[in-house]
Amino acid sequence: MILPHLAVRALSASVQCPVVLDGRISQNFTLENFDTNVSPYNPGFTKGSDPWSKIILFPTVPTPSRFDAAAPAENPQLGFRRAGLLLGNGSDASNQGVMTFHWSAMQDSARKLNLTHEYLTSFHETNDSGGAQFALQVGLPLGQNGTEPPKENWKMLDRNNSVVFTTPLKFDTWQNWAVTLDVPQNTMQVFFSEGNEPLKAVTKVLPNNNAGGGALQIGMLKKPTETKTVANDGFQESNLSEGQILGGIFVENSANGCISL
Repeated sequence: MILPHLAVRALSASVQCPVVLDGRISQNFTLENFDTNVSPYNPGFTKGSDPWSKIILFPTVPTPSRFDAAAPAENPQLGFRRAGLLLGNGSDASNQGVMTFHWSAMQDSARKLNLTHEYLTSFHETNDSGGAQFALQVGLPLGQNGTEPPKENWKMLDRNNSVVFTTPLKFDTWQNWAVTLDVPQNTMQVFFSEGNEPLKAVTKVLPNNNAGGGALQIGMLKKPTETKTVANDGFQESNLSEGQILGGIFVENSANGCISL
């Protein structure tokens, strides 16, 4: 599976707040750097046996995103198709105070998603892997034949997997996301824009269980169909070549209400 493309750093909007974790990469960053500790992402997670240099491609994009400028597993998860860049280590500063998680996504016309499956493309997974403080979902939710919102819509989910915001998936422009987590107050707020438009709040400040620490995963988790266990069985097409173009990935300190829009 060819998974995320990453747009190299070429800022078109300035970050306004102290950056806690920076997932943006320089113009001279190589694919092989993703396999080493030079990378801002954990080189070992979350993926199969192939190194990141064989999973990630560098794209050619019309414009930069807004804020850009091991051995096989003994118990492989045969149901999932999963490769996600992990930004953070689960106990870093992004798990404290008020933090805003930023990323942008553009669809790859040559490697389209199969929206009859459910995908999680960005989520903050807890340290025990038992849940996520937030998750961005697209496609047909597992076990459903037809839903509102439709499968062609992004759905931002809270800790309880409730949809707090939805918007159509676009195929010809950057879609920019930010989620603010207030860890002590157990709240979340979602921001969104398209192209180079400033981010706007698309939810109020909402109650959310932010306990459990964790780290931001950016990439793709594709769930199977016809499955009993989700992780270990089910149907996936062979010779998958699906992906998204990703950019503008960073976490900023939003103490005192500071958010880069």
